[in-house]
Amino acid sequence: MNEIKQISAGEGYAHASAGTPSDFTGKAFLKDAAGTTSCEISFGSLASGEAVPFFHDHKENEEIYIILSGSGRFQVDAAAFDISAGSIVRVSTGHSRCMKNGSGGTMVYLCVQAKEQSLSRWVMEDAVITEVTPAL
Repeated sequence: MNEIKQISAGEGYAHASAGTPSDFTGKAFLKDAAGTTSCEISFGSLASGEAVPFFHDHKENEEIYIILSGSGRFQVDAAAFDISAGSIVRVSTGHSRCMKNGSGGTMVYLCVQAKEQSLSRWVMEDAVITEVTPAL
């Protein structure tokens, strides 16, 4: 099982790594390593034929699953559908979800969990262009 490790941190930022996504196994959360305060993001993988071992739902947080590799099936309540690399699935609070890897290789995915209905500004509504000279 991989773990997410903090590489560096400073005032206003944290830099972490989960390693190479294609080599990732198991499930790891980045809250502690990256110091997130607005959402939880996890890396997960399922071996060929493996399913998440339980259905679950959330009281306050929606989840967004982003499939990075592999393919399989996703179920929300009674609805089941195919997923594959590039699929993005959002599940609202109060709805049970589960997924299964149906591909011959490992399925790797990200899961973003954030408080439902909390996004009030995004992109340029929330951005402030600063007069900083990049040191890149």
